[in-house]
Amino acid sequence: MSLPSGFGGGGGASYGGRGDKGLALPLAETIRLAWADPELRQRILFVLTMFAVFALGVHVPVPIPGVRSEDVVSKLQGGAFDLLNIFGGGALRRLSIFALGLNPYITASIIMQILTTANPKWKQEMQEGGEYARKQQNKRTRGLTLLLCVAQGWGLLQLMSGVPEIASLSIGLKVIILLFWTAGAMFMLWLGEQISERGIGNGVSLMIFAGIVLSLPQQGETLYRGYQEGLVAWWSLLIVIAIFLAATWFIVYFTTAQRRIPIQHMRRMAGTKMMGGQTSYLPLSVNMAGVLPIIFAVSLVGLPYQFSIMFGGEATPFGRFLVTLSDYLNPGSRYVERAIIGSFLYTGLIFFFTYFWTAIQYNVEDISNNLKRGGSFIPGVRPGKQTKDFLDGVISRITIVGAAFISAVALLQYISPRLSGIPQGTGAGLSLIGGTSLLIMVSVALETMRQIEANLLMKQYGQ
Repeated sequence: MSLPSGFGGGGGASYGGRGDKGLALPLAETIRLAWADPELRQRILFVLTMFAVFALGVHVPVPIPGVRSEDVVSKLQGGAFDLLNIFGGGALRRLSIFALGLNPYITASIIMQILTTANPKWKQEMQEGGEYARKQQNKRTRGLTLLLCVAQGWGLLQLMSGVPEIASLSIGLKVIILLFWTAGAMFMLWLGEQISERGIGNGVSLMIFAGIVLSLPQQGETLYRGYQEGLVAWWSLLIVIAIFLAATWFIVYFTTAQRRIPIQHMRRMAGTKMMGGQTSYLPLSVNMAGVLPIIFAVSLVGLPYQFSIMFGGEATPFGRFLVTLSDYLNPGSRYVERAIIGSFLYTGLIFFFTYFWTAIQYNVEDISNNLKRGGSFIPGVRPGKQTKDFLDGVISRITIVGAAFISAVALLQYISPRLSGIPQGTGAGLSLIGGTSLLIMVSVALETMRQIEANLLMKQYGQ
């Protein structure tokens, strides 16, 4: 199983075909036609049923004697905790059986893709092995997911050790909690696979999408409670809505944006017929790396905070050092100078990971060789090394734009409270109007609508 769509970019590994990332039909018309089709309606209803099962599981807590979820949340709010909680639909805040969410699987998928790219044997196996190679890769990914469930679950319990009731639990109870969390994470993965097989769209991506949607009421409640208590002005709410709409348009525009390189196919004789000679294009997505750079950057930025809790926080000298370091790495710090430093470091990490991911995913030498073997070329550019250098230059320039776009979206959730005048601490609900969550929501929604549209067009052609 590959990385969920919406996490890694696309649009540059092949040439020819339509290749557009936008929608050919109006959104309302696509939904109407899909609902009118019995098969597509059944698939959509199945997806909604799986969403209902997930929503029910989010509210099923792990039985931990003497532990209240409110006490744990008060100790761990902020940073990586909030991000994992949003992805899981609030499951982590409730200490639910789905507390780990799909984070172990996502991490395992990223690791396996990097290892496959770095290991020539695995790379060749994936290119030539067909369905058998994909099944083997899925087995390795699931095995690594199980190991990461245990590792991340234990790390989460260590982070919660600041709560006395958690710290006093016996090893046996902690193992039982890990079993509940591991079973919940694997069950979520199974739900995603069922959606991919019997529903529509990428199941894992849609499960993450559902988790973010489930977090909407809690985030909206945070802002509304701040308004009722007089901490948030009415005009601040209007600014938040305006920023949300502008950010959504901005993300849709850049997610569908492409740099199209014209490809000329050479004429050749096939029997008595002349074949080829037509022109197509090589579509290169502006946002090639998807949301992965933000995920990597957030993980690194959040490490000092997580370690500070494990080392006693403000109560120990080393813990205080880690807390201060975490504040300097946090773009949302309440100290302006630290927030500025954190924003620059955060942006630098996003640029680094954008270039890193693009480099391992888009091999310009392979693309150049494929064009040459297929008798195709870029007008005005000689096949071979010159084509490779040309593509390398184009992708490098596109990556700068893509990294700047991802950085702007990532920083928006930290800038928005200052733009809207919302006080520190009441802007938790603003994490949706920028950053990872909104980018994933828009990317997955667009990808799913494209798949629905493709099904409709295939049915039209088949009639």
